[in-house]
Amino acid sequence: MHHAKPITSFLDELRWRGLLHQTTGEAALEKHLETKGRLAYCGFDPTRDSLTIGNFVPIMLLKHWQRAGHQPVILMGGGTGLIGDPSGKDQERTLLGEDQIRENVAGQRRIMERLIDLDPTSDNAAVIVNNADWLSKLGYIEVLRDVGKHFSVNAMIQRDSVRDRLTQREQGISYTEFSYMLLQAYDFLHLKRTLGCAVQLAGSDQYGNIVSGIDLIHRALGHDAEAYGITSPLLTRADGKKIGKTENGAIWLSADRTSPYAFYQHWINVEDSDVIAFLKWFTFLDQDAIGAIAAEHEKAPHLRQAQRELARELTRTIHGEAELKKVEAATQALFGGDVRELGEDMLREAFADVPHTQHDRDLLAGEGALLLDVLAQTSLASSKREARQFLDSAAVLVNGQKAGVTQRLTTADLLHGHTILLRRGKKLWHATCW
Repeated sequence: MHHAKPITSFLDELRWRGLLHQTTGEAALEKHLETKGRLAYCGFDPTRDSLTIGNFVPIMLLKHWQRAGHQPVILMGGGTGLIGDPSGKDQERTLLGEDQIRENVAGQRRIMERLIDLDPTSDNAAVIVNNADWLSKLGYIEVLRDVGKHFSVNAMIQRDSVRDRLTQREQGISYTEFSYMLLQAYDFLHLKRTLGCAVQLAGSDQYGNIVSGIDLIHRALGHDAEAYGITSPLLTRADGKKIGKTENGAIWLSADRTSPYAFYQHWINVEDSDVIAFLKWFTFLDQDAIGAIAAEHEKAPHLRQAQRELARELTRTIHGEAELKKVEAATQALFGGDVRELGEDMLREAFADVPHTQHDRDLLAGEGALLLDVLAQTSLASSKREARQFLDSAAVLVNGQKAGVTQRLTTADLLHGHTILLRRGKKLWHATCW
């Protein structure tokens, strides 16, 4: 396991990793960061009770911030989540209820607690705040006087997120979503006042909102008040597609939505053109370690060593060492090890995406069912004739063991009392359920 060295310069670290897009006032910001223990916050929108790999980038920014000796502030948008952010959306969001938002905040919080050091005994432990705590106490008149006064509608409608919606007549933008940027700017002002937090971290689509917050801080607290923004680029795969999107939807950071096995397999199957960039973005391996992996990968891409490192590091970070061991055992079993050793849960996860068929259990009684007959009913053979050919050439395995033409399947072959796994050749699996 590679241990990451502490970071010397936060901005340099982001730069070589390809995670730095824009900053405001770079020279002054560099100076600000020379003192350890600075605070930066990043906001998370509680539209769901979990987070996806897309949300992992802002979490990484906070982790790099913490490793550089500074203190991360995790802002859960319990208040702004009731409104909805228009950025990057081409239509109004459905408003979520307060109970739903509270559940979502709790679900996301559980993931944060696994990934970011919140131990109060650490020097620079992260803190979690929820903007519902201050936004819900604000009076409407107060917001109009203290916040709205500082915003020019002329400037607000020039924003991409607003302008695009204004030109689409039938969709438009409601006053509610139009006001979102006031609330987000107010968050920055509030955290500056209460915690002395002078830096906001976000994806590049939030740059306009960050600048609004900095502007509000200067108007409310004076132009010498320190406030900075740092954004990361919106990351995509080499082919321009979104990261962590599969045919079946998003890759989630919680095991109940994306199993650790499916999570690991996703990273093992990353394209060669993406894998080195992903190692920089999603792991803490340092420049030397990634350089060495890249060199090995160049020499022998077919060994997929870089993908294995990526899958290992990410699965360990998100799901822990114990889950990683289980997943590696399952992967091993799938590609030539002993599937009979797999625990029931892992068997289910590892074979979730393999073709399945249902069979009548009574056929296994007595002397059992002829493997030849069963094989012809699966995805591994299109007819009895083909099934016989495969069995003759010893290309078929039952639960990982070579099988012959006369072999019968009995209840003794059932794994965990319900499944018999058939394999043809190196990689083609089929699960028969009884």
